Amino acid sequence: MTITGAGTNVRPLAPGQRARLLVGDIEGGLPRLVHETADSALEAPNWSPDGRWLVFNQDGLLLRIPADAAPGDGVLPEVIDTGGITDANNDHVLSPDGATVYLSAGDGHIHAVPFTGGPARRVTNDRGPGPFRHFLHGVSPDGLTLSYVGVEPYGGDEWGYRNIFTVPAAGGPDTRLTDTPAPADGPEFTPDGDWILFNSEHGATVPGHAQLFRMRPDGSDLTRLTSDERVNWFPHPSPDGRHVLYISFPPGTEGHPADRDVVLRLLDPAGGAPRDLLAFFGGQGSLNVNSWSPDSRHFAYVDYPVEPGS
Repeated sequence: MTITGAGTNVRPLAPGQRARLLVGDIEGGLPRLVHETADSALEAPNWSPDGRWLVFNQDGLLLRIPADAAPGDGVLPEVIDTGGITDANNDHVLSPDGATVYLSAGDGHIHAVPFTGGPARRVTNDRGPGPFRHFLHGVSPDGLTLSYVGVEPYGGDEWGYRNIFTVPAAGGPDTRLTDTPAPADGPEFTPDGDWILFNSEHGATVPGHAQLFRMRPDGSDLTRLTSDERVNWFPHPSPDGRHVLYISFPPGTEGHPADRDVVLRLLDPAGGAPRDLLAFFGGQGSLNVNSWSPDSRHFAYVDYPVEPGS
C-alpha cells in the first residue's frame, strides 16, 4: 500500500521492552501472538468487521495485518494510506461496513479515510474559545454517528474538562452529552444503539477513581455499571451484546498510564460481578478502542513486557 511519509508520533519503548499484538479468548487459554516489535510501541487494535484484519497505530501511522498472522510466517503489517496524516493516535475505529477508518490526529480533529487508503476527510468542527481536542471512540451501529471525548481548558489546565459528545459521521453539528468537571472517556455505542458505554469519575471521592457507566445516546438515564476499588477504563461491548470487555488499573491510578500491571475483565451488561480474563504489563495502548472479533469470542490487545535485567 502507498506510504505517504514517515510517522511523526513515535512512542519509544524502554530498553529490553517489546510491544506484542495478541488475540485472547473469552473462554481463557493461552493468548495467540500475532505480531511483535522492539522498535517502538504499537497500540490500540481494531478488528475489521469481516474478520480478516487487525488495525493498529504505530509511529503516527495506521497499519493492518491479517488477523490469522503469526511471527515467523513472513507476513508483515501494511501501512494504510491516511492521506498525509502522519500523527494519528490510538483513537481509531472502523465503520460497521468496514469501508472507512475514522481516526483522531495531532490537529485535534477526527478524520475519515477509506480502509483501502486514500484522501482524508475532516469530520469534526472548529470549536472555541480556546483549544478543543476530539478523541474518537465509537461509531453507531448504523454508521451515521461518531462518539468522542471533547477536551477543553478548565481551571488553568488545557486538558481539564473532558466530556462526551457525538457528531454525524458525514459532518455536521456536535451534540454535548455530558457537561461536568468529572473526567469521562471511552464512549462506545452498544450493538443495538440503545446505549453509550463510557468510563467516568462521576461520583468519585478520590482523583482518578474511574468506573464504568452507560447512558442513552441523548445523554439521559445515566447508570453505573461497576463499583469497586480498581480504576476501570474503556468499556468495549461485544458485537453480540452479551459482554463488555474493559481494562482495569490498580487502585489509586490516575488516568490510563502506560507500563502498569493491568487486568482485562469481562462484564455481563445485565449485571453480576466481572470476571478476570488476563493480567499483564500494559495500560495505555493495550485496549483503547474496540477490538472484538465479529464472532464475539475473541479480542485483540497489546502488552508491553520488559525482559528481566533490562
